[in-house]
Amino acid sequence: MKRKSDSNFVFWLFLAPVLFAFAMVIVVPFILGVYYSFTTWSSSARVGDGTRFVGLKNYVESLADPAFAYSFIITIGYTVINMAVINMAALALALLVTTKIKLRNLYRAGFFIPNLIGGLILGYVWQFIFNNAMPSLGTMLGFTSWADPSNLILASNIKAIGAIIAAGSWQYAGYIMVIYVAAIENVPQELHEAAQIDGATALRRLFVITIPLAAQAFTITLFLTLVQSFKQFDVNVSLTNGGPSTMFMGKPIFGTELLALNIYDTAFLSNNLAMGQARAVIFFLVLAMVALVQVSLNKKREIEL
Repeated sequence: MKRKSDSNFVFWLFLAPVLFAFAMVIVVPFILGVYYSFTTWSSSARVGDGTRFVGLKNYVESLADPAFAYSFIITIGYTVINMAVINMAALALALLVTTKIKLRNLYRAGFFIPNLIGGLILGYVWQFIFNNAMPSLGTMLGFTSWADPSNLILASNIKAIGAIIAAGSWQYAGYIMVIYVAAIENVPQELHEAAQIDGATALRRLFVITIPLAAQAFTITLFLTLVQSFKQFDVNVSLTNGGPSTMFMGKPIFGTELLALNIYDTAFLSNNLAMGQARAVIFFLVLAMVALVQVSLNKKREIEL
């Protein structure tokens, strides 16, 4: 009994620094943030000085704000499309690099490299491509409409959202590909050989053998892409910075301002930290609920497969 007690003490002793760091960086700021969301706190006021408790006022005003509602809507649409694009591209790349093609390891590294580029730098690179490289290429090829400022991809809010999806997918698909590769390579090759002898086509083997046996990977990748899409910020900032503007509910707003950027602009550009924190709490609750539902559904699907 004494040895077990000593072992537990050593265990918690080694774990204590990590728990302390987690509490100071995650738990305590989260609790303080929830508290500040019910106040009038701003960056110009010291804690406890001029800060009043206002209850649910910040939440009610946030939900009534057309800009916040618009950001919520386009973030949901962006998330659905981005998840589909990233996972389909990643699965296609994984199937490609798990075949017997030459230099497949080189292809794996090449597809993964974009994930190593920071989101801010990536956004500026793609901004240059859309605003400079493509118009110049269009002029060279005789497509003068490409050089028209009104026809630029980032000049339209719908096209600009598509540009964010393209840039983000190009960056993240290689990372998700690695997860699919690991799952596909764990599928017993004997099953493919037996199915091939029975006359099953490659497409048939994909849907009957590969996908069911790699179902756990889909749970992981869908969760990762869901969270990554909902939290998209850096590419949004550097590529469009929320522009161009559009009209929603009779109010001019940023046309590509996703939810994370809307929270940032509310807190730091409008100097309303309390309302920005309230929106962050709403964002956290919605994301947590959606993620739990998604994981639960995928787990049930795994059992069925």
